Amino acid sequence: MSKSVLELTPVEVVECCPPLAQEPMSLESAERVVPLLRAVADPVRLRLISIIAAYPDGEACVCNLHDAFDLSQPTISHHLKVLHEARLLDRDKRGVWVYYKVRPSALADVAALFGAKS
Repeated sequence: MSKSVLELTPVEVVECCPPLAQEPMSLESAERVVPLLRAVADPVRLRLISIIAAYPDGEACVCNLHDAFDLSQPTISHHLKVLHEARLLDRDKRGVWVYYKVRPSALADVAALFGAKS
């Protein structure tokens, strides 16, 4: 069976497949986004952000996060620390509990990679 290759003219490419971004990312933007991508490049951390973002006001107590994982409390705390240090999460200590909140500006930097407007 032969495979045919579809060749498009430049005009057809523009009509069919618009670019994701308006312009290439600047060096400053890339340096700001790389630590964010490194932080979310772990399935546990990506899920933590998702779980926290799904809570009302995008804020969750650390006490509510442990049950979602088959991991020890220190391991969950380590992942939360990585996300906080990458400035993806803010944290607020209230008594003995720590509450984490998604930082919208950091997520906007990541979304900008994919052409989303903030």
